[in-house]
Amino acid sequence: MSTPGDRHRLNGLEPDNLLAFLALLGTLRCLETTRSGWHPRVVWYPEESPLRPTLILSEPQTSTAICEAVAEGAALLAEDYFFPRSSDDNTSGQKDLNYEQGVARALLKRAASDQSSRRADLWSALMSDAAQKDGKIHATPLCLLFGQGHQHFLDRLANVPRIEGPPARGRGKEAGAVTAVDAVREALFEPWNRADPTPSFRWDPAEDVRYALRANDPSGDKPTTQHGANRLAALGLATLTVAPEQRGKRVRLQVLGGAWERNEFAFSWPIWTSPASLAGIRALLGHPKLALGATELAHLGVIDVRRSRRISVGKFMNFTQATSIRAKVDTEIVTPPSGILRRPGRPS
Repeated sequence: MSTPGDRHRLNGLEPDNLLAFLALLGTLRCLETTRSGWHPRVVWYPEESPLRPTLILSEPQTSTAICEAVAEGAALLAEDYFFPRSSDDNTSGQKDLNYEQGVARALLKRAASDQSSRRADLWSALMSDAAQKDGKIHATPLCLLFGQGHQHFLDRLANVPRIEGPPARGRGKEAGAVTAVDAVREALFEPWNRADPTPSFRWDPAEDVRYALRANDPSGDKPTTQHGANRLAALGLATLTVAPEQRGKRVRLQVLGGAWERNEFAFSWPIWTSPASLAGIRALLGHPKLALGATELAHLGVIDVRRSRRISVGKFMNFTQATSIRAKVDTEIVTPPSGILRRPGRPS
């Protein structure tokens, strides 16, 4: 049994992996949903190697209790993850994030009118009816699946949060079920082995599999991933609000933590040394100088900023392993539109 404590090092969440950072956001969101009285915070201790985030709670808990609370929160939040084809539909049938502008507007208005803000948080992290091309909305820049290889973003976003655990591991009598709590524990507290044959979102740099330096064609390899991390990351995505931003005659979809660099998209996140809540982390992600590196945010306790670039590899897209931003780069800095932090999750 794990020992109760108010500080828990999350050994599974590496600092240079976008999937891990999104899973961290999802973990906090789950805990705030079911255990808000624990007042969860996250901090990084750079003197402890290797660098990993530490979860801080207001009262001692075991790691098992934390995993149970996260799994409970994940089950509740997953109920919001259904994507109808129209605002008159209550079933999840839309596969890709490519709504027509009028349908998107109706869905956003419907989400904003819900008694709970959770649906509004989710939908406002996916799209805005003000950012469109040829009558169809732009998807969040974090969406990498548009049907290529039969991979559909909304189809996976609706299903992954509902899959509590991956298929049983082992064969025959030795096969063992992996529970929701097990999947959370493996994602947060253990090094990832990526053994789960469940759908993913291509946020993990390890999914960028190429021919170079490979003896065999990797296209035939059976894809596996870390299911618990993908489930938490899908839930964490709802914290990254998007908003339209106009430059000249062009309207782009901006997202918290995102920046456009020479017409390419990159996502950045800070490494900080003072305990921060989910709201505090969102504030750091929305800082207009985040993409310039830690020196611009040092007064806020930020000691490093990691940046992952969105790349295309053939017909697929991936995010790269993040690197530290150590010098000023030629980056198009976008000040978050008014309200993006003040009223999280409310669609415009």
